[in-house]
Amino acid sequence: MRLTHWVTVLTLAGMIASGLQIYEAYARFGSRGGPFFPSPFDDAHFPAWSRLGGWLAGALNWHFALMWPLVTVGLLYLGYLVRNGEWRALLFRPRDVRGAIAMAKYYLRLRKDHPPQGKHNPLQKLAYTSIYFLGVLAVLTGLAIYKPLQFGWLTALFGGFQAARYWHFWIVWIFVGFTITHVILVFAVDPASLRAMITGWYRGRFPSRD
Repeated sequence: MRLTHWVTVLTLAGMIASGLQIYEAYARFGSRGGPFFPSPFDDAHFPAWSRLGGWLAGALNWHFALMWPLVTVGLLYLGYLVRNGEWRALLFRPRDVRGAIAMAKYYLRLRKDHPPQGKHNPLQKLAYTSIYFLGVLAVLTGLAIYKPLQFGWLTALFGGFQAARYWHFWIVWIFVGFTITHVILVFAVDPASLRAMITGWYRGRFPSRD
């Protein structure tokens, strides 16, 4: 779990940074001359420290190189969840909708008492299930951009090449938002778990498997 988490952090950071460098080559979503998909990042120039690759070809090389370890660790972690049955505690189901609303009210201070929960509360389940769904979309939209001729049917499914770029780009920002929220909640709710992810020890003891 620790290995896949930290490899994901490093590879995802590299993917995002190289993606920003790729985007600067043509910082719009639409064919030259339009029509365009609306975006507040039209003609954006991201700071040099946030970009990786130096130029378009360099960024593409980084992006294509890092996608393999990112997908690999994602599949390894998914296999780990399936093998030990942990996926059952993380999968968001329709019956969790009411609990997710109650938990959201608690976090927004619209409810005083903490809703009952199991190992993971419904909002956590929703977040973890959504992030895997978004990961699949990121891979599919990436393939639609990477090989638009070989995967023409996939590119068409997302509305064409520029539309696939658009969805791929915005999925990245959802990932960024999830990561920031995830880290904030770790510090706010269970800071000891961050130490456990670094050292392998939780509150002075080796973390249990349950």
